[in-house]
Amino acid sequence: MLTVDGHLHLAVNALRKGRNVLYSVLTIRSQEARNTFFPTAGKGTVALPEMRQGHIALCFDAVVANCTDYPNGGRDYASPSQAYGVARGQMAYHQALEKEGYARVVTDVETLNSHIAEWEAWDAGENPNVNDAPPLGIIVGMEGADSILSPNDLPEWWDLGLRIMSVGHHGPGRYAGGTGTELGLTELGGPLLAEMERLGVLLDLVHLTDQGFWQVLGQYDGPVMASHANVRTLVPHQRQMSDQQLQAVIERDGVIGATSACCWQLQPGWTFGRDTNENVSLNTIVDHLDYVCQLAGDSEHAGVASDLDGGYGRDQSPRDLETIADLQKLGGLLAGRGYTEADVANIMYGNWLRLLRRSWGE
Repeated sequence: MLTVDGHLHLAVNALRKGRNVLYSVLTIRSQEARNTFFPTAGKGTVALPEMRQGHIALCFDAVVANCTDYPNGGRDYASPSQAYGVARGQMAYHQALEKEGYARVVTDVETLNSHIAEWEAWDAGENPNVNDAPPLGIIVGMEGADSILSPNDLPEWWDLGLRIMSVGHHGPGRYAGGTGTELGLTELGGPLLAEMERLGVLLDLVHLTDQGFWQVLGQYDGPVMASHANVRTLVPHQRQMSDQQLQAVIERDGVIGATSACCWQLQPGWTFGRDTNENVSLNTIVDHLDYVCQLAGDSEHAGVASDLDGGYGRDQSPRDLETIADLQKLGGLLAGRGYTEADVANIMYGNWLRLLRRSWGE
């Protein structure tokens, strides 16, 4: 079955960690085994060959370049101009993959529909050859808006292909406070939301504080989503979403993507360096998908959004997930809990496509 992954970091990992996603996961791990320059070296799970194996037709790839009071040189920078330059480089990486024929940057409903039709034709074949799979579709998102120099500059990014954006990420962002703060929207936040709505940039509500979440939702009337957000009731943490927040996204006909990237978002109290992934499995992700479906009363608001390799590695992902291709197992696990084939199709790819089509005016 086709899959849409609602949150990845292909460009970030290619440029920050030097990963060539054209190689297989095993080759990348082998290359990195000789290096220890970042904690997840040799533990990656994502590469284009494995994405084809997992029938991942489309992903939302996040541009990330923060500018807070805590620059670290890898994701966070001391000035907006630095963040801008890094983010532009990540956008250019998507364009390079497209020029070389490995990817297709999808920015409108016509391209989306033809892209999915191509993948559906391939997927429907008898034992489809992964080497003959169509190019990977990429919807370009931005995780945290710090690299946007001013709200008036957003049209520049729209023209480059940006279609999804969250206004906060980690720390005290320029437009909104993110995870680990108690901060809401800044003075720049409101004008940015207005420009997003004018252009049609889809609002991603992840990483906001509780205060910021309700402020943002009250000032933006366009389509919304939560690209990679798990359930706070199951795993209490500020980063997760409360039932009230989940219900608000559902009432706006949005989609909530369940993330599998790190065990701390799946197992209460999990601590890096102390705990292993032994008690976390793909079925744990299904717990979060099922919770959203039960809350909504249907299967039309849950999606897959792995966030794999988003600062984490194989050792911090579910124990039965060796590579991103294993996301395909989620369909069988959902069916095992009584979900129909139509329900599974909604969760694996259909809900994301419906949201995009509605956002783009179909």
